[in-house]
Amino acid sequence: MCLIVFAWKVIPGMPLIAAANRDEFYARPAAAADWWEDAPQVYAGRDLRGSGTWQGITQDGKFAALTNIRAPSERRTDAPSRGALVADYLRGELDAASYITALRERPDDYNGYNLLIGDRSTLIWYSNRGAADARNGKPLASGIYGLSNGLLDDPWPKVMRTKANFGSLLCQSAPDDAYFDMLSDTTRASDCRLPKTGIDIELERVLSAVCINTPEYGTRVSTLTQLYLNDGARLTERQISS
Repeated sequence: MCLIVFAWKVIPGMPLIAAANRDEFYARPAAAADWWEDAPQVYAGRDLRGSGTWQGITQDGKFAALTNIRAPSERRTDAPSRGALVADYLRGELDAASYITALRERPDDYNGYNLLIGDRSTLIWYSNRGAADARNGKPLASGIYGLSNGLLDDPWPKVMRTKANFGSLLCQSAPDDAYFDMLSDTTRASDCRLPKTGIDIELERVLSAVCINTPEYGTRVSTLTQLYLNDGARLTERQISS
């Protein structure tokens, strides 16, 4: 997943609401969100190449989501799929803090990533890149956050723009369709605002949009996740035509 904006403990009765886009090569096979046959408590999409997922929930209110860190000079071709990090938490028995403690012992197993995991009471951001708060796992205070392919709340144009729109929709008690409209924004950032991540400037322009569309790569799925205090969790997914 390449963009997620979320409100944690902002709305009474709804500890978490998150809107996200998954960007991926169109040729990489994936299954739509559903209950997993081999882990019936898990509801998530599935990467059919790596068997993991980018985001999901469970019947008992666990939540996890992942974004990759864009650092082409550090990428290892032999590293395992990062989608396993989400899947293993959702189908495992460990709570968020214990799971992060285990991950801290093997930070170099995977290419760079951000992981959001938690439940109705706790939400933790962890990254195997960045400063100590990221690498130790940071329990989040109430607020609105944004995450793309940098670190949490890095001021990338798509993060800043979507956070502002997201906050406005929350204040309006907007319907679900409004969040999906927000996620369909194809506006590209001006060159002076682009992050410098080590890729070609033209590709940086393409990837600056909230919703990406190229012949081979783009936004494939938009998702709205709502975790309720007393009424379970809901993950609504919309496929994007490639």
